[in-house]
Amino acid sequence: MNTADWPFAPRRLPFFYGWWIVVVATLGVLASIPGQTVGVSVFTDSLLNATGLSRLEVSTAYLIGTLASGTLLPLGGSLADRIGARAAGVLASLGLGGTLVLLSNVDRVAHAIGDSTTIALVVLSGSFLCLRFCGQGMLTLVSRTMLGRWFERRRGLAAGVAGVVISFGFGGAPKLFDVWIDGRGWRGAWTDMALVVGVGMAVVALLFFRNDPERCGLRMDGAPPRERAPDRTDEHVEEDDDDTLTGLTRGEALRTLAFWAVTFALATQALVVTAVTFHIVDIGASVGGLARGDAVAIFLPVAVASTATGLGGGVLADRVPTKPLLIIMMVGQALAILCVAHLDVAFWGAVVGLGISGGLMQPIATVAYPRLFGRKHLGAIAGAEMMVLVIASALGPMLLASSRDAFGSYVPALYACLALPAIAILLSLRMREQFASTITDAK
Repeated sequence: MNTADWPFAPRRLPFFYGWWIVVVATLGVLASIPGQTVGVSVFTDSLLNATGLSRLEVSTAYLIGTLASGTLLPLGGSLADRIGARAAGVLASLGLGGTLVLLSNVDRVAHAIGDSTTIALVVLSGSFLCLRFCGQGMLTLVSRTMLGRWFERRRGLAAGVAGVVISFGFGGAPKLFDVWIDGRGWRGAWTDMALVVGVGMAVVALLFFRNDPERCGLRMDGAPPRERAPDRTDEHVEEDDDDTLTGLTRGEALRTLAFWAVTFALATQALVVTAVTFHIVDIGASVGGLARGDAVAIFLPVAVASTATGLGGGVLADRVPTKPLLIIMMVGQALAILCVAHLDVAFWGAVVGLGISGGLMQPIATVAYPRLFGRKHLGAIAGAEMMVLVIASALGPMLLASSRDAFGSYVPALYACLALPAIAILLSLRMREQFASTITDAK
């Protein structure tokens, strides 16, 4: 029996199943929000009060957990290649749900082990490790790579459509979570999310996730299926069609300049956006003299700008090489960094810059890797990429905080960050790619 036909056969549906993959992959990325910085930050004050830890100690636990999760992601990506998107999606969802239950009782668990700051720090660090690995890491990785495997000519469009919903979801999540906490308390909010993610998303993954079209007797973009030999049975579909998937191994991809050019640009975006998001209230107050509400208000127009850019960038990604998109993203990021450093007079410049760079991140991340390296080892390659992104996102908040402590201002660190998009642009200019080819000689 072809397991891709359970509980239904996608090839028998009256529409191309890849467009349903866009829907469920988008849900997967949205379900990861409790494990993303934008979702965790809303609960920071509650954790401070419950655990008795200082803000620096909680930030340290978050850094330790994020760095540790990043080092595990290459193993997670390889596992996802072996067991498939469905099993990996179910495991990631269950793991994220279980971690949210743990976090909702993290102070009680620490107290049960021993009443000390060190124990509370260790327990919180371990909780953040699981949260970041399952949420920001695996659930995002599985959803994104699955989407990339179902399309080729329309991969950018599919990523752009998904990015529209994802941008609004991430932009509205802090407010939604804040209302959730007001209504249910921080423990109740996390417990409710555990049910939504741990049960709801796991069921979605079990029923609807499919690794690639070949295992379902389909082809990318909904192209007509190949003719089959008369004696070929369904039992051979998964094995034989999987053999048609080609691509560089993770080791081969890591030896290319193209991998590091794309990954460095995405990591730069992750570092800067996480750092600015984590400290946006204090940045607004110290740099621009903005009230809390005025500083946080930047996320809504950024979400609108990201949505428009993401959709347009997705359409362009199907028509132009990756290189110009990377350069445009980095120019937008440089604009964002410069304007955030002068937020009082350049608020809308920051919105435009963050909107451009953030909107292009999803289409580039979805399109570039399967285009450059093929689909066979996409999970393993994405695992290495996600490791770099997660580590970068962990270092960003600490970089800005160190500048605040050393110089009394975020501006020196923000100016220093301008070197990152400049380096990314230089790498992009030197990379080679063969546009519209499944596998590229990107060395």
